[in-house]
Amino acid sequence: MPIALPVFRLAPALLALLLSGCTSLDYYAQLGRGQLELLAARQPVSELLADPAGDAELKRRLALAQQARDFASAELGLPDNRSYRLYADLGRPYVVWNVFATPELSLAPLTHCFPVAGCVAYRGYYRQGRARGAAALLQQRGLDTHVAGIEAYSTLGWFADPLLNTMLRWGDERLAAVIFHELAHQRLYIADDTAFNESFASFVERQGLRQWRAARGLAPGDAREESMRRQFSELILASRERLQALYDGPGSEQHKRAGKAAEFERLRAEYRALRDGPWRGDARYDAWIMAPLNNAKLLPFGLYDRWVPAFAALFAEAGGDWVRFYRRAADLGALAPAERERRLTALQAAQ
Repeated sequence: MPIALPVFRLAPALLALLLSGCTSLDYYAQLGRGQLELLAARQPVSELLADPAGDAELKRRLALAQQARDFASAELGLPDNRSYRLYADLGRPYVVWNVFATPELSLAPLTHCFPVAGCVAYRGYYRQGRARGAAALLQQRGLDTHVAGIEAYSTLGWFADPLLNTMLRWGDERLAAVIFHELAHQRLYIADDTAFNESFASFVERQGLRQWRAARGLAPGDAREESMRRQFSELILASRERLQALYDGPGSEQHKRAGKAAEFERLRAEYRALRDGPWRGDARYDAWIMAPLNNAKLLPFGLYDRWVPAFAALFAEAGGDWVRFYRRAADLGALAPAERERRLTALQAAQ
């Protein structure tokens, strides 16, 4: 699941001036180095496509990505700039590794706040070893942690974001969808509201992919796959609600630890029932759910689709017109947080 890293809204040198403390400076120094390495690795896609000695499959994928990139601006009203018209091979499977953390008996994320971009529930690292080291230090403080590899992120238009080798691990449709998603972050981003930002981008991605498929004369997407993804997410969210009730309720820490362990076993059992029942043995989520579970691992769920139905309703209100839709979404983003949530809730109920 792609997660934007809004921290990159500011250039590394400016970030360093705005922060103090050795730990902060060291963290931002690695961000600056990583971003500069990524920028230095960029090559124009047009040159790669024109190279007669270039890899044929790479050229096919890059050509498809350029078609999706053109479609994004021409048909979806997304920014027309140099983003995703460049390519960078980083020689690794992920561009960054995000570290999530929560208290042992809470689902409240450890947040990190940055100038302009606001607060987010993770920290990103360009080296897996550094991410694991940061997670280990948090574990020593008694926190639950989760390290997630990320294939793509958006600098929100501060830099020309390239296509990455990490993105080419996906199928053709997923590659197009992620281009739509990340460009949507450039179109609209609201500081301190991750659920709004990710739900907005997820709606643009999904609606954009529907229009992309229709324009290419392809059949609608796989409804079964979409249903499975939704059911899995609902399973995790239901487990999270039960954990929240446990943590907020009475009882000793020992009682809550035992309840937490029992909840994770219940989650695995319910997943197996889905996998072996209506999913007919499809085990695509086995590796995730059979690995160690903790509060931090559940954090990303719900961020990407919490308000998607609300944005679908807003799109319908705009008559399917992207310009009007973006204007109305920006108006929502300009509201005070409580009023924004009230309005999104009302849209959701009407969908």
